[in-house]
Amino acid sequence: MLEGELRPHPGHGAPERTDVEIASRHTRYGSRVDRSFLILHGWQGSGPGHWQTWLAARLRGNGEHVAYPDLPDADAPLLSQWLDVLHGELDSLSGERTVLCHSLSCVLWLHHVERGGDQAERVLLVAPPCEREELASFFPAPMPHLEGDARVVCSDDDPYCPGGAVSRYAEPLGVPAEVLPGAGHVNPDAGFGAWPEVEAWCVGQRASVAGSGAKNGIEM
Repeated sequence: MLEGELRPHPGHGAPERTDVEIASRHTRYGSRVDRSFLILHGWQGSGPGHWQTWLAARLRGNGEHVAYPDLPDADAPLLSQWLDVLHGELDSLSGERTVLCHSLSCVLWLHHVERGGDQAERVLLVAPPCEREELASFFPAPMPHLEGDARVVCSDDDPYCPGGAVSRYAEPLGVPAEVLPGAGHVNPDAGFGAWPEVEAWCVGQRASVAGSGAKNGIEM
């Protein structure tokens, strides 16, 4: 299974924070910007050990506005249902919008844009997959023009994207690709639970996810 290591989807469990908790910690990232984040999981969801769940908790704990929805029927998803949720979540965001997709939600985002949906200022497409019979409503994946800072982050050995996401996605889309050597499907099985580099990219303290060095890096 594409994300079988995440096990049946019980809800990803990223905790919400109270206003008091947020107020006491919201200055950690430094200067405040009007921005928001939308994190979209893939097939079967992202469990408590996944980098997306870790990231949602980190950003929320530091006062950021984060939407991290449970997309419907994650074990047997339909594109139309996921698109409905995506449209509503995106409309609720304010300021500079950053969208972080993993696996199947990368294809979801491409369909959203292809159909004329609003784009975001920054988009990270992490480990986009290739076709699978179980996910027929999502394929073939469209290759629309992506605006803003959109990029693909992938490995050079993803078992769910034979041939590599660089040639299958980044090049047809005309967007930069950041390759993580030996990172598999960029999930917990490949060691991606806590992922400080993606957090630093989210808040503008790092220019890339895979590149060397962080500017004004986050002290973990």
